[in-house]
Amino acid sequence: MNNKKNNNVETGKRLFRFVSSVVLVAVLATLFGVMWYGKLRNLMEETQRYYSIGNYLVIFLYVVFVVLLINTFKGFNIGSSRISILSMSQAIAMGVVNMIEFFLVLLIVGIKNHTWKILGFLLILSVIDAVAVLIVTYICTKLYRVVFPPFTILNIYGEFENDLVIKMNRRGDKYRITGEMSCYEPIEQITKELENYDAVLINDVPSEIRNDLVKACFDSGKRVYFTPKISDILIKGADVVDLFDTPLYVCKNVGMDGISAALKRFGDIVISLLAIIVGAIPMAIIAILIHAYDGGPVFYKQTRCTIGGKEYKIIKFRSMVVDAEKDGKARLASENDDRITPIGHFIRATRFDELPQFFNILKGEMSFVGPRPERPEIIKEYVKEVPEFAFRTHVKAGLTGYAQVYGKYNTTSLDKLKLDMMYVEKCSVLLDIQLILMTLRVIFTKDSTEGVTEGETNANVGNK
Repeated sequence: MNNKKNNNVETGKRLFRFVSSVVLVAVLATLFGVMWYGKLRNLMEETQRYYSIGNYLVIFLYVVFVVLLINTFKGFNIGSSRISILSMSQAIAMGVVNMIEFFLVLLIVGIKNHTWKILGFLLILSVIDAVAVLIVTYICTKLYRVVFPPFTILNIYGEFENDLVIKMNRRGDKYRITGEMSCYEPIEQITKELENYDAVLINDVPSEIRNDLVKACFDSGKRVYFTPKISDILIKGADVVDLFDTPLYVCKNVGMDGISAALKRFGDIVISLLAIIVGAIPMAIIAILIHAYDGGPVFYKQTRCTIGGKEYKIIKFRSMVVDAEKDGKARLASENDDRITPIGHFIRATRFDELPQFFNILKGEMSFVGPRPERPEIIKEYVKEVPEFAFRTHVKAGLTGYAQVYGKYNTTSLDKLKLDMMYVEKCSVLLDIQLILMTLRVIFTKDSTEGVTEGETNANVGNK
């Protein structure tokens, strides 16, 4: 009975998300259709103007871009993500879509006389799209939460403490952790307790016990949330070997192939050159403001580690006072850190302090996408508690990456490692493109720049 009930709920959720996504795309396509028929199409010469199927093809192509970009930004996750994050993701996706459409319409209509008109119309459309996605997402999410109330969850914990329960309970619209048990209780007693909950959180327990719990949850048809071990992430990238009548997995552990690596390097060179050219004026203004504030140096160079543990000097705009670490002790910035200058607060919040790193990328010392480059001293501290932290250096360090997109500045060392290992195990050119686009969303997310707790020198808190 439980299996059938859970299956019906999951089917209902998928159907709801599908219908919500169709409504969202239909609204956006209608808005573009109105703009196309009312303004953009009329810019064409009378003799060149599209009729029937030509107009439909233009709108169809727009819909294809909408679906691809919103899906890339994970903007169809109605009910899973917060309204603010979803709306932001969708609005950024529509900004990118309309930018692409700007160049396509220029080719269709002609560049000679209408460039600024087309740009103006599509900027207006982007603003209208942002309002529309907010309204649709708000209504659909509120309705979703009424139709599908949050899961009641049993937290099964081990001997290591973490703040995952606190994080999940912050999403009261989705999770409600109402009970807890030790993983060392008899499996029969745990299995009986499962009947009182919709789902189970297996929260950092030993692998042997976790395996038994996962099987028990499968048998009873219960949804399972669990914190992965490093080995789980490594195995996730495995391929199936179908040569024998015995199931067999292979973990190749070789990273990107040669062709993909060459494409990645080519992309790094192109992106860094474009960023340096386009960002020349903003970087010059920032440099003037930094120097004018206290007369100190504009740039801040610091030793970081990249692939194979190789050290290099990272270049950033200085966001702290001169001699911020005059005591010689390496430490991350904390919340309300008085070492950060006024201009430093701004460039850190907007990520403008990272712009000079494009020179590091151009030189090949780091990549656009990869694990965040850490300081040798901090890596040594992390490795003392989490030896596998060194696994992150199996690929070149990056300006953005999996942990930068899905984590925070103060994410714990173990969680950073897990996020980065997810990238290491499935790195590809397509994943790089997705992470680059997702970075646009992160720039506007304040909590991704949260510092460590006052008094802490790193984010290495004790979950293991």
